[in-house]
Amino acid sequence: MATPSTQAPSLPRQLLVHAVLVLISLATLYPVLWVLKMALTPGQAFSMDPSLIPTELTLQNFADVVGTRDAAGGWLFGRQLFNSLFVSLITSVVGIGLACTAGYGLSRWNFPGRDAGMSLFLVTQMFPGVVMAIPLYILLDELGLLDSLTGLALVYATTAIPFCTWNLKGYFDTIPRELEEAARMDGADRLTIFTRIVLPLARPALVVTGLFSFMTAWNEFILAATFMGDERSFTLPVVLQGYVGDFGTEWGRFAAGAILVSLPVMALFFALQRYLVEGLTAGGVKG
Repeated sequence: MATPSTQAPSLPRQLLVHAVLVLISLATLYPVLWVLKMALTPGQAFSMDPSLIPTELTLQNFADVVGTRDAAGGWLFGRQLFNSLFVSLITSVVGIGLACTAGYGLSRWNFPGRDAGMSLFLVTQMFPGVVMAIPLYILLDELGLLDSLTGLALVYATTAIPFCTWNLKGYFDTIPRELEEAARMDGADRLTIFTRIVLPLARPALVVTGLFSFMTAWNEFILAATFMGDERSFTLPVVLQGYVGDFGTEWGRFAAGAILVSLPVMALFFALQRYLVEGLTAGGVKG
């Protein structure tokens, strides 16, 4: 029996759909383009002009932000960029490294306290990190890690590990146990199975989890501003806050700094986008 052919949408309907999509895209991109216009406009005043086309173009705001130097003449922005990269990378590495083994153990073995432990991990995600600011400050002070990038990275890692464990545990649940059983029959031990079979198969989840951990550490402001007192130890979000004063705001430099801070994360998204959909969807199973 012949199946009826699918009729193509009419031309007016296609035009209407495309017009709606264009309007939605413009509404979504308008704030970003407006910040870009502010960064390219000379001066530090807040412009109320709704037009996205600047009357004058200059890169001075970007030059002022990138060229910031400390009292000793050192390149301050470069040091602060390194701080953000260092803290974010350490957070991702520690979070992924510890969560891999924890998530695998929670996925493959049923032991007393397993469900309670998973529930406690979930409860920790219900509270913002600022709730623990005072205890963490006292702890870092006792350990001599205030104004330390290592201390800040460890603080971020403690908040990243529960999320990483949950995400990786869900993905490990999707990997068939038969693959591991076949490897054991061939003489592979548990460590070989984990490193040679499980981790390569879990690469999309590792990438996505690492990316979210990196973004969390990269964008966090409150704890970094609380634990860091020396401008040479600041991360980039704290630097951006410095352009907002009690009596005025340097809007041009603030917009330029916001764009510069966003570039590394955008580059990571473009570089890792092929892993995002698979890593986000495959881990969404009930464990």
